[in-house]
Amino acid sequence: MTTSANWPLLEADNVSVTFPVSGGLFTAKKRVHAVSNVTLSIAPGETLGLVGESGSGKSTLGRALLQLEHIADGEVRFDGQRVTHGLRSDVARLRQQTAMIFQDPFASLNPRQTIGESIAEVLRVHKKVARPAIAARVAELLTRVGLRPEQASVRPGQLSGGQCQRAGIARALAMEPRLIVADECVAALDVSIQGQIVNLLMELRETMGLAILFIAHDLSIVRRLCDRVAVMYLGRIVESGPSEAVFRSPRHPYTAALVAAIPEIDPDKTLPADPLGGEPPSPVAIPQGCAFHPRCPYAQVQCRTDAPPTRRHAEHVWSCVLMQAGDNAIFPLTGGYKDEAQAC
Repeated sequence: MTTSANWPLLEADNVSVTFPVSGGLFTAKKRVHAVSNVTLSIAPGETLGLVGESGSGKSTLGRALLQLEHIADGEVRFDGQRVTHGLRSDVARLRQQTAMIFQDPFASLNPRQTIGESIAEVLRVHKKVARPAIAARVAELLTRVGLRPEQASVRPGQLSGGQCQRAGIARALAMEPRLIVADECVAALDVSIQGQIVNLLMELRETMGLAILFIAHDLSIVRRLCDRVAVMYLGRIVESGPSEAVFRSPRHPYTAALVAAIPEIDPDKTLPADPLGGEPPSPVAIPQGCAFHPRCPYAQVQCRTDAPPTRRHAEHVWSCVLMQAGDNAIFPLTGGYKDEAQAC
């Protein structure tokens, strides 16, 4: 994997995003806490995987980092410059140097425009190349993502899902971005096509030095693609660290359950006996203490009332009262055993 630089390209510091929820005639309005006090960073050339169940706040966080959602609290810095409530010039610079790849490859492109027109529009609006050179640049971008230059004349409805997603990636590359936010960009594709798109992203990262925030629920893809991974639950990051460390030795029960649920090619390997049950609580009424405690098989008394402590081992960080004494101790959900829980 790419060795990332030791300074951050993008930083989020205690970022929170809330949305109003309309109440009844005589009830107070409530707010959904979609993202709560998230702190993370992405270095140049690094790929950070953001994983969690549906509704955990992954997509909202990705959009907030690009200033596409209003941030209620905290701040975002891009290349050292604050863009949350910052100068218009700094926000404009962020949007000129970042791009987003969306989940639905068909909905992300204008059905009335040809593929070439969609890409040319970006080049023209952002003045990336001179007008006479636009057609050549469109052909170059299509070739770069594995499409033929003559496909510039077709509309999205004439392409397959994988081809449409490649066109969406070409459109994102037209921005000449330093950072791409890929929001579930392979979730709607067949498995074989998913592999092709992941290979394309890996190639682009290596050749262009792109930083990528890869939002997904498929942990097997994240493990293959990403340098680091952050696990979200109910709007909070509960564990983060180098991918191999998190997948090999998950320290939070939620991460352990997700890792245990990764499909295995080996037909003789059985599924976990006690998979993670239940549904995440409503983000309108997040439980007190550790938000995961209603579903956690190892919850302690203090988990119901006290915020979980933050623990760290090198670059591996997690929020949980559970401790592991010894390198071989892992949670039962991933096939090992759990040492006796210890409160801080």
